[in-house]
This record gives sequence, structure tokens and C-alpha cells, in this order.
Amino acid sequence: MTFEAKGLTKNFADKQVLQGISLQTQGGKALGLLGRNGAGKTTTIRIIMGVFPADSGEILIDGQPIRRERINFGYLPEERGLYPKKIISEQLLYLAELRGSSKKAALSAMDHWLQRLEMGAYKNKKLDTLSKGNQQKIQLVATLISNPDFVILDEPFSGLDPVNAMLLKDVVHELIDDGKIVLFSSHQMSYVEEFCDDIAILHQGRIVLSGNIRDIKRSYNRNKIIVDSKNAPQIAAYTREQLPELVEKSTAEGPNAVITLRQAEQKNSLLAALASQAFDIDGIKVFEPSLNDIFVEYTEEHVQ
Repeated sequence: MTFEAKGLTKNFADKQVLQGISLQTQGGKALGLLGRNGAGKTTTIRIIMGVFPADSGEILIDGQPIRRERINFGYLPEERGLYPKKIISEQLLYLAELRGSSKKAALSAMDHWLQRLEMGAYKNKKLDTLSKGNQQKIQLVATLISNPDFVILDEPFSGLDPVNAMLLKDVVHELIDDGKIVLFSSHQMSYVEEFCDDIAILHQGRIVLSGNIRDIKRSYNRNKIIVDSKNAPQIAAYTREQLPELVEKSTAEGPNAVITLRQAEQKNSLLAALASQAFDIDGIKVFEPSLNDIFVEYTEEHVQ
């Protein structure tokens, strides 16, 4: 299954919230939808799900206009969406049947996901008796109970401790491996980098950057080299003083020597020079900006 949003626009009164948003992904991949608060992420998600229409633009599934009655969505909202005073199992079964599951299928899916997320002991409790992290896991069960084709996860790791975060990471990987379309929205960039091949960064209602994360990172200048060594100060001094034809700048930063080459193509010459010395080197790598760095650059740079 393929998904494409083309030229989505949306106004609320005189405020233009979306200005020609275009996205695309396919089953078996996760697309990271990123942006600062108020960038238009939630509006985009609601248009995709049909909560309200776009003013213009279209949503395509397998190249055809979306027919939402044929698409099973699973949506984990950032805000809690279940009833705190109601029994958990009753809510889960109701939601599954509301989406078209039979009672038998709903019971089976509920038990599966409750056990998978280590929540089986809580199914006959009221939601508000659970911790914030466990409530988030119940929200995830509600998202997945009807075996959705298209899974939208908005800040899914909110409130989870490291153990439960690891459990959820495994589930997200399983969804991707099962061929689901996964739209992943989060401010926790480390999770986005782990799950997503592609990203789209929204700012002020526009896509300011989109594409494959690896390709985006490799598009940056690759002339900064990080050398991990207990001899970092000596390496910095050597490259600065003895290799002026190669090195523009070299400093020691903790256990690393950070070397800026005059040209990115001089990496092999630097490696050969370092190998000729008696430095104890644990690792060498080209510096790449983190996704967090890229996000800040693009959302600050485009502030109007």
C-alpha cells in the first residue's frame, strides 16, 4: 500500500494553517512528521484521517483518491483519549467493535495486545487507577486492537520509563516489519532516527525539509573529522602544526580531536598521516549533524 498527500491547504477563519503540504510513504516504512508546536502536524493528521477536509489538495492510497471506509486507521493521539472512570476491557472491546471487529476477534486481539504489552492483569480495572505510562500502553492497545493498515503515532513514548520504552520500540519495529504504513510524530529525535527512513519537517504550515534521513545528513559538508583517542590533545596539536596543507582547524574536545579539513576529499591523506604516528586511536568518523541539529536549523532558519 502506498500513501500520498498532495498540496494540502487548510484555513481556519483568516489563519492559513497548511500551505500546500505534500507527503508520501508506503507500507513497511515509517515516515517522521516533525515540527514545532503549532506547525500544522495535528491538522495534517486530522485531514488524513478525515476528521475534517482540506480546503484543497488530495489524499491518495495506491494512487487513487482515498476511500476511508476501506482503510483501517489506528491513531494514538498525544492527548489521552479514553475514559478514565470506565473499565479498560469494556472500552477496548467497544472501540474494536466500533471499527468493525466481531466480538470474538475483538476479544482475541485485546488479549493478545494486553499480554504483548504486559498489561493483562489490568484489563478489569478502571483506567485512572493506572500510572501515566501504563495508561499510555492501554492507549496503544486501543490503537492496534483492530489490526490497522495505517498507524499514526503522535508522541507514543510520552510517560514511558526506559523498560516500557524498549517494549514499545519492539512493537513499532514489528508494525513496520508487518508492512503497515506508520506515520510517526515526535519531538524525541532519537526515536525518529531509529524508526524512520524518511522525514518531513513542517514549519509555519509548510514543508521546509523532506527526504531520506541518511541522504539529508550526507548532504552536509563532510570535512569535519572526529578522532576518538586518549591522545586527543596531542593529535589536535600534531594535525594543526604539522599538517597545515590539510587542516584548517583542529581542537581537542574531551576524548575527541575535532579536525576540520580544508577539503572533504583529503580524508585519506589525514588517515595516512595519523597512521604514521604512534597515537592510540579508538575510532575515526566523519561528523554528521544529528536530526535534532537539523530540526533546529530548519525551524529557526525559517522563522518569519
